[in-house]
Amino acid sequence: MKINRKIAIKNQLLETKTPIKAGTFAKQFEVSRQTIVGDVALLRAQGEPIISTSRGYEYAKNHRFEEMIVCRHFPDQAEREMELIVKEQVTIKDVMIDHPLYGQLVGQIRVQNSNDVKQFMQHVREAKGHLLSELTDGIHSHTLAADKMENIEKAKEQLKKVGILYKEG
Repeated sequence: MKINRKIAIKNQLLETKTPIKAGTFAKQFEVSRQTIVGDVALLRAQGEPIISTSRGYEYAKNHRFEEMIVCRHFPDQAEREMELIVKEQVTIKDVMIDHPLYGQLVGQIRVQNSNDVKQFMQHVREAKGHLLSELTDGIHSHTLAADKMENIEKAKEQLKKVGILYKEG
């Protein structure tokens, strides 16, 4: 009896601690990457909290505390910004900018540790990509998440020390 591909995708994502790329699923099920993208879209439409990151698909992890912060820095400071945050055991859920033409743009990044930071920055370099903050003179927001509010406060303090946490000028 052939197992339903969507159920298999859901089960694998629930069982793993690391994201799984659409291409990996495509090879496993011998279908196109786009077929997998469609399967995941259907799972989301059914209420599954699956997110897409640069590292692949994963289930959204719930944290007890969340806070949105505003930052401003040059592109060469992005890795430092993220390292300061994750060092305090805080997850960077997303990056948001207010674009003059498109309004609010949000990218799901789900950076949780130093390894994620390195992978994200490597992906940016390999793709010759640009950070969303480059469109807004470095100003952007992040939703931070942690199991303890004090971790978020410590991360904000670290960002403030190096001049990355944005304040009215």
